[in-house]
Amino acid sequence: MDSDGADSTLDYDVVVVGGGPSGCSAGVFTARYGLDTVVFDRGKAALRRAAYVENYLGFPAGVGIETLYDLMHDHAEEVGCEYVPDLVESVERREAEGEESGGFVVQTQEGRTVSTRYVVAASWYDGEYLRPLGGSEMFEEHSHGDEVHEHFDPDYADDDGRTPVDGLYVVAPAGERNAQAIIAAGQGAYVARCLLEDHRHEEGLPSTVDRHYDWLRPDSEFSGEWGDRERWREWFDDQFDEAEVSDERLAELRERYIDRAFETRLSDEEVEAREVRGQKRLLDHVDDDLILERARELAAEQQAEF
Repeated sequence: MDSDGADSTLDYDVVVVGGGPSGCSAGVFTARYGLDTVVFDRGKAALRRAAYVENYLGFPAGVGIETLYDLMHDHAEEVGCEYVPDLVESVERREAEGEESGGFVVQTQEGRTVSTRYVVAASWYDGEYLRPLGGSEMFEEHSHGDEVHEHFDPDYADDDGRTPVDGLYVVAPAGERNAQAIIAAGQGAYVARCLLEDHRHEEGLPSTVDRHYDWLRPDSEFSGEWGDRERWREWFDDQFDEAEVSDERLAELRERYIDRAFETRLSDEEVEAREVRGQKRLLDHVDDDLILERARELAAEQQAEF
């Protein structure tokens, strides 16, 4: 294990199976935290059966299905996810080597074999690729006429996406929490946060600080005493019981935690620069003719003012 609790012999920290709203959302959270994340995406996507999406927050007049997919995949790659258009065929346990945790071995349709510490299941197809991990306990039977079919049981995972298989998290299928694209995206983010909570706890952080909140803070949040690293050290040390970790480990966890906190600090100038860049990146997904049409309209409005 390295200092971040990741196994250096693994290909990835996180494999996300499924590149829809829930999978991409989960990948954004794990990748932004710094976990090496890959999203495999090729299967039956429920969202692609829709004609148009009109209730995804942030799109006042709705958004086309392919445009939404392009935006999701672009976002995932922007924050560091590797996006691979391949179908996962099986996930099996990886044998542990020495003191290293086992994790998983993932096989894909196109012959890829990768190892990973965590697997996030976020695909709508039948979940057969997970059978090597839990057998029939993962599935429930459905009758269609004279035929009986097995499907992945959406209740196999708890409400936080955790499962009896250590390191396996399920975002989809998850019943009504996948019924709408925006709800599925929220579910993906929530389950990813639970994964990060478990990861941070394994690193040695106590339950009082093992939850991760992915936000950026303005300079004003670091004014006064909270702009002083020593004040953070005092607060952090108060979260631990005396015998919880060694002094050396405590110091390592403390400084890393404080480093992460201060990395979220943004000046007014940095906020403005990110706002401009964010809007420019959105333009990458707007039809060029519509951009030119709007530019002509703005030019005409400005000329009319003079």
